[in-house]
Amino acid sequence: MNVNLRVMEKEDLPLFVEWINKPEVFGKYNPLHQMSRTEAEKMLDNPSDFQPFLIEKKDGNKIGFIAHFHVLHLGTGTKQLEIGYALVPGERGKGYSLKR
Repeated sequence: MNVNLRVMEKEDLPLFVEWINKPEVFGKYNPLHQMSRTEAEKMLDNPSDFQPFLIEKKDGNKIGFIAHFHVLHLGTGTKQLEIGYALVPGERGKGYSLKR
């Protein structure tokens, strides 16, 4: 099944904030990171530090997000780029791929 990625817009923030504040969506391998809409807006306004994309089915249904972000690694003091993603629980394990 194919999906599309699109840049997250400000009107998407309520859904993104809802997802990121739910442990079942954000994932069991990530620490729970509570975030307000104001914090999410600040992150969206500074795409060099955090650039989220929505993952959508072909019908436009939003099923998750993917983002790149910088993480400061304490041992080295350097910033490294990481990529993370989350899918809503009901959409996991379905073999999605990017539409080309």
